[in-house]
Amino acid sequence: MTKKEFEKLTESGIVYLDGATGSNLYRAGMPRGVCTETWILENEEILIKLQQQYAQAGSQVVFAPTFGANRFSLIGRGCANLENQVAELNKRLVELSQRAVKGKCLIAGDLSPTGRVLVSQGGDTSVDELFEVYREQIASMVEAGVDLIGAETMMSVEETMVALDAASFVCDLPVMCTLSLEADGNALYGGNAVEAVETLQAMGAAAVGVNCSVGPDQLESVIRNMKEAAAVPIIAKPNAGLPFIDGQGNAIYGMGPEEFAKNMKLLVRSGASIVGGCCGTTPEYIRKLRLGLEGKLI
Repeated sequence: MTKKEFEKLTESGIVYLDGATGSNLYRAGMPRGVCTETWILENEEILIKLQQQYAQAGSQVVFAPTFGANRFSLIGRGCANLENQVAELNKRLVELSQRAVKGKCLIAGDLSPTGRVLVSQGGDTSVDELFEVYREQIASMVEAGVDLIGAETMMSVEETMVALDAASFVCDLPVMCTLSLEADGNALYGGNAVEAVETLQAMGAAAVGVNCSVGPDQLESVIRNMKEAAAVPIIAKPNAGLPFIDGQGNAIYGMGPEEFAKNMKLLVRSGASIVGGCCGTTPEYIRKLRLGLEGKLI
């Protein structure tokens, strides 16, 4: 997909992303503490079914399950030497999404925080090291045939800048960037909502926004502030509200699909035009979201 094609898509109306992957895999039986990528490849029909359901619910973009498939993250999670198989791993994960949606949705190669902290933020990882890790993963996803890139749940503006820089070095695909922000608009490791928009759009991001962290009911002012600074589309992909932890250690999200859809309508009024869901959301949330924004939700 070219950047012009992405612009044409966003200019045609609201763009619908998918919802959560991880929380749905846990519900489907994925144990805590396993290497997610290995489990997905050993239980591929679960991922395929989930993404088929997102396509049926109205998602126009689904994220390939490559979220943690970068060298640093794989090492940090002890994923059985998979850090030496980054190219093959990402190829196989992208192919799963391709098999699932069969051309009915665009496929975004999914980037995540690496789990490392940059030297400038008090850690021991250099910008060059981080750039190379993202470059390696992005190159493998592009070779596998993703339509665009999504850097999501980013914890700082600086790390997002490195991911975006690496993507621009590798390819000309559009890149969507979303940070995990608090309700006050601040990122965990530096930067804020307005800074993210101004900096990332200047670097060539095709869209900027927020995902994860909180529910849509807490993001109205954040989205409004981002929109005021934006020359690109604004993304809203929040959780199904704030979770509580049950006795078995499971995160339980209390906001149902209809309430989620109603709150998302407020975010669209505040300026979001690319929408989806993060932790706790399911295909039913996307279906109700689309119905709600199209005025069909009773």
